Amino acid sequence: MNPVTGSETILQVDNLKVYFPVSKGLFFSRQGGAIKAVDGISFAINRGETLGLVGESGCGKSTTGQAILQLYRPTGGRVVFQGLELTNIDERKLRMMRRKIQMIFQDNYASLNPRMTIGDSLAEPLDVHRLARGRDKFRRIRELLEMVSIPAYFTQRYPHELSGGQLQRIGIARALAVEPEFIVCDEPVSALDVSIQSQIINLLEDIQNRLGLTYLFISHDLSVVRHISDRVAVMYLGKIVELASRTDLYQTPLHPYTKALLSAIPIPDPKVERKRERILLTGDVPSPAKPPSGCRFRTRCGHSTPDCAKNDPEFREVEGGHWVSCHYV
Repeated sequence: MNPVTGSETILQVDNLKVYFPVSKGLFFSRQGGAIKAVDGISFAINRGETLGLVGESGCGKSTTGQAILQLYRPTGGRVVFQGLELTNIDERKLRMMRRKIQMIFQDNYASLNPRMTIGDSLAEPLDVHRLARGRDKFRRIRELLEMVSIPAYFTQRYPHELSGGQLQRIGIARALAVEPEFIVCDEPVSALDVSIQSQIINLLEDIQNRLGLTYLFISHDLSVVRHISDRVAVMYLGKIVELASRTDLYQTPLHPYTKALLSAIPIPDPKVERKRERILLTGDVPSPAKPPSGCRFRTRCGHSTPDCAKNDPEFREVEGGHWVSCHYV
């Protein structure tokens, strides 16, 4: 079963798997296993909502986003966008679908061509999809810059002349150029100062309300995710361990990993901060090439039992819309 809320589902992910082969031997000619970056996850996103995807670095969050856009072709599973299966369509149809699905990258300086002006970078998707020409194209570029609060004269500048916050606004404008319906936001504020982070988050929310967009918001910062998301999915070592509404997840977390993550969020009240219990995880995240048997989290969980090593817990709905993968919830 797949956790779905609401009536209109825009994106459905079923048992998604992304494995990267590991070569071995003298000339690396033989495959010696695989890194299981994403290992059988399922979720759905409804039109107009924001689903937050959180977890430690290396848990497979960004790979999930890139597999949805087919930048990585999945090893297994299905990605269905507006009723169309994306994992087995040809490149021509996939290019047409990418008008509706776009991505905002974490490092927009790396995603922009340093030899192209900002104006040329914004014009490129319009040319590729044949959306505007001549005066209409220049008018559309000005509209995009105005939408993200960037002056029109920035069209003549190059990426190295812009600050990190300005580059992120350009990245948002470029994603909006083809009038998408769904955007994967891959840690869009993690490299920015805190004051700039709030500006970008507010900008994303404003654009979503104006254009009716749907977001998958990927981040390791739980406080940011709490501000922007309607529902939150917690990911650990290639699997989703908990998924719930923002209110349920932050007020009544059920999975031990979620509880540990939330206990690390600082509270601005010193008295409350001193009294609350901090949950410290022991050890490091296991290798995705050799994940633990049974429950992935058992090697760092203070409540694990021998049964946790034998059986992989089912991802099940324990309350209305609250899903969790744990034997003892």
